[in-house]
Amino acid sequence: MTPTRTLHELGQSLWLDNITRELLSSGTLPRYIDDLSVTGLTSNPTIFDHAIKNSAMYDPDISAGAHSAKSGEDLFFELALADLTRAAALFQPVFARTDGVDGWVSLEVSPLLAHDTERTLSAAIDLHRRGGTPNLFIKIPGTPEGLPAIEAAIFAGVPVNVTLLLSREQYLAAADAYLRGVERRIAAGLNPAVASIASLFVSRWDVAVGAKISSELANRLGIAIAQRTYKSYRELLASPRFQRAANAGARAQRLLWASTGTKDPGASDILYVKALAAPFTINTMPEGTLKAFADHGEVGGILAPDGGDAEAVLARFAKAGIDIDALAAQLQTEGAASFVKSWNDLMDRIAAKRVMMRKAS
Repeated sequence: MTPTRTLHELGQSLWLDNITRELLSSGTLPRYIDDLSVTGLTSNPTIFDHAIKNSAMYDPDISAGAHSAKSGEDLFFELALADLTRAAALFQPVFARTDGVDGWVSLEVSPLLAHDTERTLSAAIDLHRRGGTPNLFIKIPGTPEGLPAIEAAIFAGVPVNVTLLLSREQYLAAADAYLRGVERRIAAGLNPAVASIASLFVSRWDVAVGAKISSELANRLGIAIAQRTYKSYRELLASPRFQRAANAGARAQRLLWASTGTKDPGASDILYVKALAAPFTINTMPEGTLKAFADHGEVGGILAPDGGDAEAVLARFAKAGIDIDALAAQLQTEGAASFVKSWNDLMDRIAAKRVMMRKAS
């Protein structure tokens, strides 16, 4: 049995954190599904920026829209939805077999809206409608301004991937927003089975503190944050509040490990995959990490429901002068800014290609 299959059999979903037209057209994504137990896919502005930058396969569609009055943003979402609906069709058998627990793809609202509740909600509803497929998550950042939009989107029946979560506290705030949306649906007599996932970013912690800590603490902070968050996740699933909602037909908001590619060249390339094995969670991996785990991965123990040694490890970071709460807020803010930069780069790239194609026509 392949390491990826072993991890899947343990009860963790393996998703690919990438999408390109080459992946879809070359048969690579179907092969990952069949051979590597991949059961879903995530995307973000950076991924699409790289895809469009490094491929000519988008040029015909960009050329077709070169003379239109569409904004660069509208053209981008047409390109992205074309890719994601193809991927969603490939995952449809998984989606059907698991009754919607697995088999999802994700599309992010414009990062420019990260601090605008009303426009985020409007964009989420519009993109899900345009997608036209039930297994499409709309990604909304778990920023303070994003939380009301998450609640409202769930109430509106839009499946939400809450992105850009960096800590237990941010996860719990997102989970509360999800449950409020579900509880409002129950109170209104609506079907509460609206799917959601909560995406915790892991490796960014270790990048942020790498130059400030001793070597014995290297690459341990992200895993400790994940362990702490997993404990709260398990406690929430066992809570009377969630169980009341589940009794009315609600689904659990699953926890997803994001940013699981190893950034430290001196560390194992499967560091976060091996450390974060846990049932009823998702690990969305960069393509290189997925292939590395398939090649030489190993599954040891699973995450302890009580958080294991997380608090002891976090106490050592606190002693080393790392303010976890302040850093979590900083990383979320920086993450939102980095997505804005990628978005602007993407819009510039599409605009430049449109100009080039107008001149060539």
